[in-house]
Amino acid sequence: MTSSTAVLPGRLDFFHNPKADTKLVYGPQRQAMLSVAKGKQALKMISTWPNYQVTDLHQLVGMAEQANIGQIYYKDESSRFGLKSFKALGGAYAVTQFLQQHLGQLNGEQPTMAQLLSGQYKEQLKDVVVSCATDGNHGRSVAWGAQMFGCQCIIYIHRDVSTGRQAAMEAYAAQVIRIKGNYDESVRQAAIDAKQYGRSIISDTSYEGYTEVPANVALGYTVMLSEAVEQLNGVIPTHVFIQAGVGGLAAAVCGYFWDLWAEQRPRFVVVEPEAANCLQESAKAGELKVVEGDLDTLMAGLACGEVSHIAWDILDQGADDFITLSEDAVAPCMRALEQNSPSIEAGESAVAGLAACIIGAQHPQWRATLGLNEQSTVLVLGTEGATDPELYQQLVFGT
Repeated sequence: MTSSTAVLPGRLDFFHNPKADTKLVYGPQRQAMLSVAKGKQALKMISTWPNYQVTDLHQLVGMAEQANIGQIYYKDESSRFGLKSFKALGGAYAVTQFLQQHLGQLNGEQPTMAQLLSGQYKEQLKDVVVSCATDGNHGRSVAWGAQMFGCQCIIYIHRDVSTGRQAAMEAYAAQVIRIKGNYDESVRQAAIDAKQYGRSIISDTSYEGYTEVPANVALGYTVMLSEAVEQLNGVIPTHVFIQAGVGGLAAAVCGYFWDLWAEQRPRFVVVEPEAANCLQESAKAGELKVVEGDLDTLMAGLACGEVSHIAWDILDQGADDFITLSEDAVAPCMRALEQNSPSIEAGESAVAGLAACIIGAQHPQWRATLGLNEQSTVLVLGTEGATDPELYQQLVFGT
């Protein structure tokens, strides 16, 4: 399997996390929130959903050779449940957990997944409303889960979310409300309106007093990690590069592999857009920091200015490096994957980790800083396909 080129433009800005050097064990407090054991429970449930299939793990031989890296593995989420994103796992799983608890309170006993899927509770659920704010993919998952199980869904989007992504959520019968502000302002508006109108927030970001649902979202994500471990067939990566918005996915990946591989865990590199680097700024400050402003980035799914609190509980000591990626790397990396053999469809937020790895490997100083060499085995997660088909065509083919 080859790629046309692995030479990418772009720049990186580094912050190495000294807290990660202590190599703390993954203790009971973190296991209570996210662990391999809880991930197995999520896999058991999600694997019963209609059209569940294990997604591909590609070995990018050509890219690895041209970047002078031992191996690059790319987990391809572009086909997940037809929603074209790993987010299909998290939002819908959190909806499932919420509805099981809700029905348990009504009926005195929680239904099984088979009972939920059978539709026998749709009458009891028809007036239940779940809601969230989203850049697109999480909202689509929540809307899909709501439709699958028979409740209502209201989604909040910010000014920069494309009409294509809005239409994708509306296709699952969600009511979509667009606000004038940025992502973080849409999160606040969704929470205010939910309190006023009696809706239940299914968010992928946590804040003070709101942790259970985002933890369930993160547990849903671990399904792709358990799949990847099986596909790696005993290989333990030396590095994991993972893109981040509020940090939920990054924390899920970091925590899962930290729990699974302990002292053998890979070097964990978190990648953010330059204009939305709330995790990097928090790491530099040693405390949670908010990035203000428009958060203007092509990587729309990563345009977040406030860190999820439960994500920070893991990443604060589990992530080795926090780096930012410049915008000019995105489209070339998407094109390189499209020209790969086999061709891989990757959306603009899917390629940040891969692009950072390749750019870092190309630059002698950055290569040394990241500890990349000819023996390195890198895992990246291709988190989405063309979730905005029109934008994908424009960026990859110029049409």
